[in-house]
Amino acid sequence: MSVLTAFAEAMRSGAVEVVDLTTPLQESTPILELPPPFANTSRFRLEELSRYDDRGPAWYWNDIHTGEHTGTHLDAPNHWVTGREGPDVSQVPMSTLVAPVAVIDMTAEVERDPDFLLEVAHLEAWQAEHGPLPDGGWLLYRTGWESRGGTQEEFVNADEAGPHTPGVSAECARWIAQESPLTGFGVETVGTDAGAAGGFDPPFSCHHYLMGANRWGLTSLRNLGRLPATGAVLVVSPLPIVGGSGSPARVLALVERS
Repeated sequence: MSVLTAFAEAMRSGAVEVVDLTTPLQESTPILELPPPFANTSRFRLEELSRYDDRGPAWYWNDIHTGEHTGTHLDAPNHWVTGREGPDVSQVPMSTLVAPVAVIDMTAEVERDPDFLLEVAHLEAWQAEHGPLPDGGWLLYRTGWESRGGTQEEFVNADEAGPHTPGVSAECARWIAQESPLTGFGVETVGTDAGAAGGFDPPFSCHHYLMGANRWGLTSLRNLGRLPATGAVLVVSPLPIVGGSGSPARVLALVERS
């Protein structure tokens, strides 16, 4: 039996499960909101063109209005000034779109502190337990934040001091980008940076270091609790927007079940 035939049989039998990690796109899908004077992305919106009526008697279809960075989406290196000469979202390598994935779970820590930051020491402890991070793979950061995805207010979790969402420290972001073997980093929150990252050195360190090292980001992921710490395969399907800085994406994980 060939490898692909065996894989298809494993899918059919349930030995391999497909887990959808994507936030559905609708007008209520939380988005990143920047303060003035910065420009903001669009919320997702459907514009009906016809629905079995005089505009088109036998068909229903819509225009869609959305930003590149709305909902579950892929950040390309050219999204940030440090990666401005890097690839756009249409140039993502196939080996990045389908790659092994590791999951680090810090939900207990984030429940105690919504501003919790992942540190290099946490990743070293994870590797001591689970082995090295996957070469050319993804690290997904589970925080439990998906439970807040019902409303914009809960997801952004802002007060007069700004948003309070978990992320990574500046040094951890640098380590992931420059010292780890990873191709990308994914989160459950609205962006890869912590809510307080505007005050880090450098500001928005995850974007600064990852994009500058031609790494890729994923945001607004769900169902990370259904993935093992190691052994799954990530499948990322962005639109190949020529010149684009990112794209909404369907993100799946292939998980082997015993």
